[in-house]
Amino acid sequence: MEVRDIEIFLTLAEELHFGRAAARLHLTQARVSQVIGRQERHLGGLLFDRSNRRQIRLTPLGRQLRADLRPVYASLRESLERARMATRGKTARLRVGMMPFNVPDMYRYWDTFRSRHPQWELQLRRAPYVDPFARLREGDMDVFLTWLPVDEPDLTVGPVLFRDPRVLAVAADHELAERLVVPFEALADFGHAMPPDMPDYWEDGYLSFHTCRGKPIERIEQVTNADELIHLVGTGEIVHPFPSHVTRYWSMSYVRFVPVPDMGTIPYALVWRRDAENDLIRALAQTVRDIGVLHF
Repeated sequence: MEVRDIEIFLTLAEELHFGRAAARLHLTQARVSQVIGRQERHLGGLLFDRSNRRQIRLTPLGRQLRADLRPVYASLRESLERARMATRGKTARLRVGMMPFNVPDMYRYWDTFRSRHPQWELQLRRAPYVDPFARLREGDMDVFLTWLPVDEPDLTVGPVLFRDPRVLAVAADHELAERLVVPFEALADFGHAMPPDMPDYWEDGYLSFHTCRGKPIERIEQVTNADELIHLVGTGEIVHPFPSHVTRYWSMSYVRFVPVPDMGTIPYALVWRRDAENDLIRALAQTVRDIGVLHF
């Protein structure tokens, strides 16, 4: 299997959608399908279950291959990137995967870190929706910026960067769209969507499974990316709570954001692998502590 073929497989394994994978790879869907078909013929088994037309899924063989190839591909990319960094006078890179959307809000952290440590490169990327803790553990990112609580024995929870009130995204013609606020109890009256493969306590920290009165908050769809999520909101199939910072970065005529004061604020903090802590991670954590929690 060539390096490009590995990249195609891993991208499709993350997106679980031929169209989105092709767009990320700047290829045609037919080319992605051709490469995967060739891989399956070579291996003698299916890598993806295509029975669901809306979203494909990895087969057991596909999951095994993904687990085996991720560290190999990451190691190869790291070797090439180290060579490229050396030509720019950089000695190391810190990769931060982010669940929140408000990278510009936190320029103060990023700029301070870069000015203190010009010999290091800071890379900021969107973290994947699907099983992000696994991506952290597998070394695809060094630090994960996510909501709390995080209670994983092999992960260290670092300083909080910000806390955000909650808003509910609804379609523009939804019955809640013209409300000034939405009570938390009302979330049980509508369907929601969440990514697969999330620890229950962590998912519950973002969107509880029950209201305060015990009414279930049902997940009727699984989503793998933000575009898919906001599409389902815009069509009225679901509603979805977000941290309020999305209102500063998403402006869509077909979606309304309504405050949900009962949900309180949600904190976002740095998280990293305990056994992978290094000088770069400690320096970023110290930068955050020195600046303190941001208020927007």
